[in-house]
Parts: sequence; C-alpha cells; structure tokens
Amino acid sequence: MKVGLISDTHGLLRPEVWEHFAEVEHILHAGDVGPRSILDELETVAPVTAVWGNTDDWDIRGHVPEVAHTEIGGVQVVVLHGHQLGSPTAAKAAAAFPNAGLVLFGHSHRAVIERIGSVLAINPGSAGPPRFGAPVTLAIADLQDGTVDARLITLSLSGELDEA
Repeated sequence: MKVGLISDTHGLLRPEVWEHFAEVEHILHAGDVGPRSILDELETVAPVTAVWGNTDDWDIRGHVPEVAHTEIGGVQVVVLHGHQLGSPTAAKAAAAFPNAGLVLFGHSHRAVIERIGSVLAINPGSAGPPRFGAPVTLAIADLQDGTVDARLITLSLSGELDEA
C-alpha cells in the first residue's frame, strides 16, 4: 500500500502535496498540524491517521491521539510527534517502539529515513512553512507483505517564508 508521510504542516498545505499524494491509499501525519481543516483536506485524498504535536491546539488534541498505533500492509506502524522524546532522533524513536516495523515522527523539522534493527524510523521533515534553514519535505512509503520502504521528496528549498 502506498502511504503519504507528512509532518509539521503548521497550517500550510502546499499545492505540491496534492501532486505527490495523488496515488496514496493512506496518509500518516506526525503532528503540528495547525487547524483541524488541514486533516479534513487530507481526508479528501485518503484516510488519515494523525497525532497531535506540541503546537497543536485543543481542537486537534481532542480529535486525534498523542500516539497512534495501526497496521498497514502487514506492518506495525507507530505515529508520534516526537516531543515526547525530547530532541527526537531515529535511534530514540526506534528504541521507544522496538516492536514496530515503521515509526513515524516529526518535531525537529529534519528529514531522515533510517533503519535501526527491524524498525524503519522516518521523520518526513516539515511540509509547512520553512524553519531552521531546512528544506520543505514529505515522504512516500510502500508498505506490503510486512515490509516497508520509503523515500523523501523535497518540495522546496529553505529561504522563502522562513520562520526560524
């Protein structure tokens, strides 16, 4: 199953998101969503599993969990924002959920895909306003038959609208 991975939209859904998510069958959002309308818009593409992040208000927090557990394509998936881990890294995310096949996290705005043991830990980076000099990114994953592979997609480079 093709899955769109996104985080840290902070209220901004760029037009490129629709292009890259056109064929996805599920979307995972790792928090700092912005207004709830962002999730409603993503739901027009595919079902969404989302969590709240440290900047999300009570409207989002009352609508989605802090940590989500699901199974997609035979893969155990955990989605969290990452603030729970302090400064989240792939190693910290994988260690926190060693029985998952995929752990999706955000918070740092730094994209990474790293396999640690049997866990593929992914931070799709920030798909919203650029921050901290990082490029604007998201990821696409393929989950099937208990395996997961993923790739990062850069939407734009840092500089425009930078809100460091």
